Amino acid sequence: MAGMGERLVIGTLLAAAFLAAPAAGTTLTLHNLCPYPVWPLVTPNRGFPSICDNNIRLEGNGHGLVSFTFPPIFWSGKLVARTGCASPPRCETGSERPAGVVQLTVHSAEGAPRPDLAVYSVSLVDGFNVPVVVSPQAIGGDGPCPALGCAADLNAGCPPAQRVVGAGGCVVACNGPPGYFKQRCPLTRTTPVDREPVEQHCYAPGELKVVFCQPAMVDADADAQPEIIVAEN
Repeated sequence: MAGMGERLVIGTLLAAAFLAAPAAGTTLTLHNLCPYPVWPLVTPNRGFPSICDNNIRLEGNGHGLVSFTFPPIFWSGKLVARTGCASPPRCETGSERPAGVVQLTVHSAEGAPRPDLAVYSVSLVDGFNVPVVVSPQAIGGDGPCPALGCAADLNAGCPPAQRVVGAGGCVVACNGPPGYFKQRCPLTRTTPVDREPVEQHCYAPGELKVVFCQPAMVDADADAQPEIIVAEN
């Protein structure tokens, strides 16, 4: 009986230590695969704290990688990729329309190591400038958890009247129209009432990953469901 009592005490101490250990916060990871640098602009919605100083330059070709920790309990905001910045906020795109917008909201129970619910989407209502895909990683719960966004370069086929031409003579952004955006990138929002054909949430992700110029749309559970939708060029 003494041995059983010792095991009960040890088990109780281990459980207490686990509950007392600080919970690792959920991270927002930004990775730039574009052949040019990107200056991410992360803006909290009103009443929420900033999670970065927005002075970060992500070098291109996969070299630019950074992570931030979401505040505990609840956070909501948006993310825009800026390009052609002499010194932020003076940029060719992203400081104003047209630009794609990643919308993020995380809900957590107090003290929980991961959000109970993460809701995310990519909006092209204000136009397009950089291909961007957001996907949950290290999923600790359930839910559809799809990758959402646009992996296609919509600047390349942008209708002439909708093009924004940069200082170097290249098309750096596109104003639409919504039908063009939706045809090329169905997993985005292209009008104020538009929604993706799949659910836009995930339970208990350890990380929300935003990739600029991702070459294809790949679900977070790609090992289980290896279907890949390759973006058109």
